[in-house]
Formats: sequence, structure tokens, C-alpha cells
Amino acid sequence: MARLKGKEGLICQITDTIDDEVLAAAPDLKVVSNIAVGYNNIDVTAARRRNIVVTNTPDVLTETTADFAWALLMAAARRVVEADAYTRSGQWRRWQWDLLWGLDVYGKTLGVLGFGRIGRAVARRALGFNMRVLYHDTVRADTAVERELRATHVGKETLLAESDFVTLHTLLTPETRHLIDERALRLMKKSAILVNAARGPIVDEAALVRALTEKWIAGAGLDVFEEEPRVHPGLLALTQHVVLAPHLASASFDTRIAMATLAVKNCLAVLEGKPPLTPVA
Repeated sequence: MARLKGKEGLICQITDTIDDEVLAAAPDLKVVSNIAVGYNNIDVTAARRRNIVVTNTPDVLTETTADFAWALLMAAARRVVEADAYTRSGQWRRWQWDLLWGLDVYGKTLGVLGFGRIGRAVARRALGFNMRVLYHDTVRADTAVERELRATHVGKETLLAESDFVTLHTLLTPETRHLIDERALRLMKKSAILVNAARGPIVDEAALVRALTEKWIAGAGLDVFEEEPRVHPGLLALTQHVVLAPHLASASFDTRIAMATLAVKNCLAVLEGKPPLTPVA
């Protein structure tokens, strides 16, 4: 807040909390430019009340994030992290019939919760795996999009019950906080894997630990957590079909530079009296 005094533009990251207190301490502020698609770290209502423009960085990280969601899905299904640790530890002495059996991906059912840019990019990759794609979103996609991606709109409960892999791509809002709670996890198949490369609080972490420990579901691939950088100790203790990453979904060189560049362009546009490129609606 001290550094913001007299400043008209703020470029921030998802780890920076820009609430009403921060905004009140910066009366000259005209724009908050967030280096992320999500903007749950910013009190947008308070910013609008003060006529401060809020922007984010959509599009530039769509494909990279979709890639990483698939990396988590594949790694959890085929136990890649476990296999790496097993090999490095020197335990591998001979070929074994039942060593680290995983779960097939090809031809299975993928459930996508949140069918925006990233959700659709994830679904597009499923075409190469000949998967049945189910999706749920508050706004149904156009028929042409559904046809292109061979995706079927279903209710949340149907998606959870029928999917072999459930991947989350919703914004974090009061409505989506703990969208995946105990009830949701109990609806999933015992052989299902949950993937979260969106926002940590979308999942009730304590419920997920119980679901994994008691085998309600088979596994999880997580890039985000409820109280980052803290990870629920119950998750840290789980390794079978469980892959954890430190919020890396957009962490490629090209993508992170593109995100920062777009954030800078948004900030400069507002300060120059021009419309921002990607304002938060």
C-alpha cells in the first residue's frame, strides 16, 4: 500500500490481494492489470465503485494450461511420478507383470466442468484420444462447438457419475467455491481421477483427502490448492495415482512472457486514455 501512493497503474499477480483496503490507500489508481485469467484476488466491485479499470490476461495461456491439465491427467492415470521415483530409488530390479498398473485414457469418458476457452481446449485434445466428452457449464455452448468437439452438455451430477476423468476449468466465485465437495466426490466413479488446474478452493481439500484415502475415487492431479502455498498434509502423504504441482499450468517461457506483455499493454492503454485490450467484464 505504501508503494502504491501516487501511482496510477498497478500490475499484479494472482498472489497479490487487491481488496478495498488496498484500493482505498491508492486514490490515484486508474487501472489494476492482473497477470492471470482469474481475478478472484481483486475486489472488482470495489474497483468499479472507485472507477478503477480491472483487466486480466485471457487467451494467451489457454493452450498451455490445457496442455498441463492433460499432463496432470496422464501422469495421475499412468502413475508417471511414482514410476520416476521408483526408478531413481534403485528399486527396479526386473520386469514385473503387476508393477505400477495404471488406468487407460484412450476411449474413456472425459468430464469438463467449465466450458470456456480452457475447458474447450482440453476437450479438443480429447478428440485425439477418441474420448466421449461430457461438459457442464451455466451457459451452454453453441451447437456448432458441441459438434466440433463431440461434446455433450449434461447436468453436473450426470457428469460426475459417468466420467472416468473430471477436469475443472471454472472461475472461482462464491458459487463455485467447494463445487467439488463430499457429495460431488461420492457421485464419482471409484475408478475416476479428478484434475484441477483452475483454482484451489473449487475443491474441498479435506473432503478430497478423505475421498482418496477411503478410495471413493482413484486419484487426482492438482496444480492448485485451497491455501497456497500450503498443501493439505493429507495430500502430501498420498502418492498412488496422485500428482501435485506448484501452480505451474501457465508456466512456459513463451506463455508467461505473453501474459506479462498483455498485462503491461492493458495498463498502458488505460493510462493513455484508451480502452484496455482485455477488461474484466
